Amino acid sequence: MPTKTNRRGKLRWRGVVKQNGKIAASRWFGSGKKEYRKAVVWEEKTRKWLLEEARRTIPTDSLSLLDWGNEYLSFSRRRHSGKTYKEKKAVIQRFLGFAIQAGREMDEITPGVAMKFLQAQFDVRGGNAANKDRKNLAAAWQWGRKYLDGFPRNQVNPFSAVDKFPQQKHPRYVPPREDFDRVLALAKGQDHVMLTAFLHLAARRGEIFNLTWQDVNFEEGQVFLSTRKTRDGSMNRVMLRMSTELQGELLWWWEHRPFKRAKHVFVMLEESCSPRHNPGEPFKTRQHFMKTICRRANVKPFGFHAIRHLSASYLYKIGKPLSLIQRLLRHEAPSTTERYLKSLGSETEELKRAVDEFSRRGRGQVASFPENEKASEVAASKA
Repeated sequence: MPTKTNRRGKLRWRGVVKQNGKIAASRWFGSGKKEYRKAVVWEEKTRKWLLEEARRTIPTDSLSLLDWGNEYLSFSRRRHSGKTYKEKKAVIQRFLGFAIQAGREMDEITPGVAMKFLQAQFDVRGGNAANKDRKNLAAAWQWGRKYLDGFPRNQVNPFSAVDKFPQQKHPRYVPPREDFDRVLALAKGQDHVMLTAFLHLAARRGEIFNLTWQDVNFEEGQVFLSTRKTRDGSMNRVMLRMSTELQGELLWWWEHRPFKRAKHVFVMLEESCSPRHNPGEPFKTRQHFMKTICRRANVKPFGFHAIRHLSASYLYKIGKPLSLIQRLLRHEAPSTTERYLKSLGSETEELKRAVDEFSRRGRGQVASFPENEKASEVAASKA
């Protein structure tokens, strides 16, 4: 605090800032109350400035939690899909907020700290969310250990050291084929073609929204889907054969599409007040479309990904081999298809026998969704 000191026969306020017990800076002010307040402000600003200067000049090889989080998210933005990146960004932000608020440094992230954070997620958000955060943070920690200088490498991965939390697993919802048909019957124009593509290609939302006319080969009856759902995050382009019905639907849409110069197959059509809705550009989410059309059809609501579930489970129920289902789902390993079908409620023992049979026979051929004969005739007449 400023002190009143006699200088040249007059009492004046003197501001003083010390570092390590020694005077680092001082300044004289006048004698009134205003001068006292000026001295207080000067001391605070000078103390802050000296502290910042000290931080700039101290060399350090240590890595901060914020550095680790930013570097990993920069890597994730380049290598993972937009959805995966958003998921990782959310969990990194949650953990950094927790750790920085507690004053933790990089080398202080122990299994106990990780457990405290994940336990809080379990209490608030449940076992599924806590285990997903555990998986993403363990991957981020392992990446930092491998690639970042100054990262603590001697200690165990604190997130992997935490046991998984109990969670309630329920089979993923698979809409009945009758419900899908009722929804499809209400869809018109582009929407009808798009839903048909989702069903016949067992496609992910991003694969359909990113589909371009260059990816559709009418002469050979082929369509190419691109996805980042690979082990290394690279873009994978897979060819599938179109069913007669889908080929007819896409050909009809090619001839009747309003935006002839649009490179994407499915684009926004009507004007909208939303800043993200620009006619002629590809869709990003369409988050209200399925909810609205399911309500109109008076069926239990389901989303685009549930149509992929329907395609896989329907093929399995009619006895198609696992190799064909794997190819249609574009999984890299048969075990992934086994887990996927199991999550849809399929019988475990039957799946194991199918996997064993697949491993003996080798890779299968491309599958197309079984055609509805009546719908095929209508599509052929359109073409």
